[in-house]
Amino acid sequence: MKRRLLSTLIAALGVGLAGAAQAAISGGVVKIGVLSDMSGPYADLSGPGSVVAARMAAEDYVKQTGSKLKIEIVSADHQNKPDVGSSIVRKWIDADGVDMILDVPTSSVMLAVAEVVKEKNSVLVDSTGGSSDMTGKSCNANTVHWTYDTWMLAHGTGSAVVKSGGDTWFFLTADYAFGQALEKDTSDVVKASGGKVLGSVRVPLGTQDFSSFLLQAQGSKAKIIGLANAGADTINSIKQAAEFGIVKGGQKMAGLLVFISDVNGLGLQTAQGLQLTETFYWDANDGTRAWSKRFGALHGGKMPTSVQAGVYAGMMHYLKAVDAIQEDKDGAKVVAEMKKLPTDDPLFGKGMVRVDGRTIHPAYLFEVKKPGESKYPWDYYKLLQTIPADKAFRPLHDGGCYLVK
Repeated sequence: MKRRLLSTLIAALGVGLAGAAQAAISGGVVKIGVLSDMSGPYADLSGPGSVVAARMAAEDYVKQTGSKLKIEIVSADHQNKPDVGSSIVRKWIDADGVDMILDVPTSSVMLAVAEVVKEKNSVLVDSTGGSSDMTGKSCNANTVHWTYDTWMLAHGTGSAVVKSGGDTWFFLTADYAFGQALEKDTSDVVKASGGKVLGSVRVPLGTQDFSSFLLQAQGSKAKIIGLANAGADTINSIKQAAEFGIVKGGQKMAGLLVFISDVNGLGLQTAQGLQLTETFYWDANDGTRAWSKRFGALHGGKMPTSVQAGVYAGMMHYLKAVDAIQEDKDGAKVVAEMKKLPTDDPLFGKGMVRVDGRTIHPAYLFEVKKPGESKYPWDYYKLLQTIPADKAFRPLHDGGCYLVK
């Protein structure tokens, strides 16, 4: 009788513990919000494709691990406005039970959302905003910065261009946090390498006519016109520079943040010879090719950008952490677990999430192929240099993040 009673108590305790573990998953569902630019200048490089990547992550995680997690995905357009992005995230967390925010292009929106998730003890895994302040002076315990940042771009593309003789620069800079951070980080690299910055001009986001800005760059006589912008702004500035005959006149364009969607939009005839730094390329190896072809089949034949790949990889790592601790309500606790677990996926390779929230993985310096060098659709890059994971990003103690002791 005593044994039967003891068995009953143990069984009841087991059920209670299992119920408690399940109860730690808020609402019984891990709810993820993809906050992106769905119709503006960054829609092609993130936007709807980032939603596709998140859905793939949800399906693949359950299939590959046998996990019992229930995962839901919602999405919204932040219109590249910090106040709109912040408002959406507050509603998602307070009213809709969203546990984690993904994607978030536009650094000003990223930094605003980071403050909201810190206040609400939620999670932001940002793959698309670029400012290195995210893991520097604006770091917090609830955020992870996944794919790239302005320090990485400056020390990849910027230093390579200076070493090859491009020692005088003029910047066309997107007039918000990302562009300003990228100009600053690249200027520091140019000067440290013995080069000079001859000037810069701030360009409003979404500008269609770059003529007056390009004339200022042309008039500077700088060898390199550095494009501290992204997406449609990069495409338009490069196309219009070609129309002005700037490259034929002897100056070179340095696209400091160029995505494969930009190269596709420009065409190889216009984009050939551009050097760029990326942490992911769809055609790098068998693993990236297999995943990218699945993505393309779901996204109109388009190959993924690095930030769309970052949405997938960052979400997979987040789910791994949630599963490990059976907790999604305490955001800081989940992020702490993400930092404990090594990253290892077929898209970015082996790495880690540092204490400052920076995800560390290798980076690659590419050059855009000439039309005659491309053998099949989306065959756009040739590898110039692999930058090891421990060299690709800013040293831990140089960022000024308060989490670094």
